[in-house]
Amino acid sequence: MATDYLWFEGIPLLNNRTSTEILKSLRDEFVVRDRDVITLAYPKSGINWMIEIISLIHSKGDPHWVQSVLNCNRSPWIEITEGHKSVKNQKDPRIYSSHLPIQLFPKSFFNSKAKAIYLLRNPRDVITSGYYFFRALKCVKNPEFFEQYYEWFLQGDVPYGSWFDHIHGWMSMRGKENFLVISYEELHQDIRASIERISQFLGKKLSSDELNSVLKNVSFEVMKDNKMSNFSLVPDEIMDHSKGKLLRKGITGDWKNHFTVAQSEAFDKIYQEKMGVLPQGLFPW
Repeated sequence: MATDYLWFEGIPLLNNRTSTEILKSLRDEFVVRDRDVITLAYPKSGINWMIEIISLIHSKGDPHWVQSVLNCNRSPWIEITEGHKSVKNQKDPRIYSSHLPIQLFPKSFFNSKAKAIYLLRNPRDVITSGYYFFRALKCVKNPEFFEQYYEWFLQGDVPYGSWFDHIHGWMSMRGKENFLVISYEELHQDIRASIERISQFLGKKLSSDELNSVLKNVSFEVMKDNKMSNFSLVPDEIMDHSKGKLLRKGITGDWKNHFTVAQSEAFDKIYQEKMGVLPQGLFPW
């Protein structure tokens, strides 16, 4: 196992960004409130896009909040040291995020009315995006080339462990009234309908003008230029900005430019073995 992670109950996590004490307290003692809004996803599945969408729905399309407050402060990561402290001081309704697999998530959530949105993405694109992002992050082991990261991913030797296990765990919640599953691909295919669906789930009715403002400000181009959302202000001791950035292309299907035929065929076989028991209608790829 790599020493470049903090390992907690078999899951590799960001080194120096959390602790076993925080993770234990989070799972066993953290109180999820009924009005909480939680964004969940495996890393590199588009969660920062979802945070922007939820932030703008919350502000009814007014972009001032997303232009003046860092996304990690608007929707703190509860497993990260700073985010864990921040969430405790938030007033209701609290908005926060997590990449944690279901078995490490606060137990109190499962008896609450808190609303959670789980974002899915084609795992092939997750691999591609993860390769470019994690080679720049200093709190994980950095891949030197794509083939290496591809192998690590299949082994679950990447931040937050196995994608397959993460999906299987959280998909046990599908169908619950307070749990919405949506895909990165759906957001791309029809962003207006997706935002309307999310707004309805959150009980937030937007006027036509408010919806149009949300749509305008969640575009890739606008987010890429927003320093509060594009990770450009992440300290150098956490991320080497010369090696990568958060918002790279913002597209679907880029994996086709990176996978060899052999890698694609091997991945398809593993995918069918591990995901065959889940309804394929869940996944639009």
